[in-house]
Amino acid sequence: MADKLVSFFQKNLKQWAETHLRPMPWKGEKNPYYIWLSEIILQQTRVEQGLPYFEKFKAKYPTVTDLANAAEDEVMKMWEGLGYYSRARNLHFTAKHISNELNGVFPTDFNSILKLKGIGDYTASAIASFAYDLPYAVLDGNVFRVFSRFLGIKTPIDSTDGKKEFKVITQQFLNKKEPGKYNQAIMDFGATQCVPKNPNCKACPLNKKCVAFEKDLIRELPNKSKKLIKRTRHFNFLVLKKGDTRWIEKREGKDIWKNLYQFPLVETDVALNDFSAFSKFDEWFKIFDQSKPTFIKKSKPFKQTLTHQYIIGVFWEFEISDETFLSLNPSLKGVLNNSLLKFAFPKIIDLYLKDKTLTLNLF
Repeated sequence: MADKLVSFFQKNLKQWAETHLRPMPWKGEKNPYYIWLSEIILQQTRVEQGLPYFEKFKAKYPTVTDLANAAEDEVMKMWEGLGYYSRARNLHFTAKHISNELNGVFPTDFNSILKLKGIGDYTASAIASFAYDLPYAVLDGNVFRVFSRFLGIKTPIDSTDGKKEFKVITQQFLNKKEPGKYNQAIMDFGATQCVPKNPNCKACPLNKKCVAFEKDLIRELPNKSKKLIKRTRHFNFLVLKKGDTRWIEKREGKDIWKNLYQFPLVETDVALNDFSAFSKFDEWFKIFDQSKPTFIKKSKPFKQTLTHQYIIGVFWEFEISDETFLSLNPSLKGVLNNSLLKFAFPKIIDLYLKDKTLTLNLF
């Protein structure tokens, strides 16, 4: 890459950053634990949404050992609402690893940071540069967008070739004397100036050498090769009631929402209109033959959109006369109404629990 182009980019980006401060509690932070925490929270999350979670986690778990010693259910409840819960599981796992295996000391070199569970190249680069001023360039969605436009690169950013190409480019443009400040500047630039839609290119300090601006390619770049296809899933949650008790279970396996709690679930290919149809899809009602549940009501549909899935959830309330079914379902946990909100649930169940039309008397 031509030195003059790199110099132009670094100089103008630095000048832009000096006059476009974006105050954040983690900016200028040198504690690798706090940097790691902020970066994990901000993955797939808007700054405005992630900020209160960062403050909450920092206050509750001021050191990595504090986080390591927390119960998993507590950590998941703290994370509730942020989504992508594998981040929370990996965060807790890695905190325990650092506390127990590394004597509570965060690794200080890039390769050791990269080996930690839940930390990829981007996060390792952010921690290495922000905490230790090591010369590693960050490459996230904002940075992909900035360089694809500035250099007019049409290689799909979601391809293997594209990731390799942009990784080389970002390292070439990195200001190795101030890697932390540079990385923060380019991320802020992508987030507030070189935005995905309708950027103010006329006010951009890089427009004199920006290929996309010159050739009117702003709307076309960055380029992606894969079109995201979402599948629709129908979740039928069974709200089993006996007095003030409801039964919940922890989700296991490799599906979404691992280690979160839910009401017993029957997933179907299509929406169900009548509760009697459950007998065609799930063995639950074979078991219920022993307990003789009384159908009470069906909720309105609640909806949640995930990256690759669209979830439609309906809650079917039943009154249980006895607890015979529990002998065949040991994973179920009886919980009093006023304790339900202490558990970490997927957003779609939270929407149901907090709906004011319910008869659960949670508030």
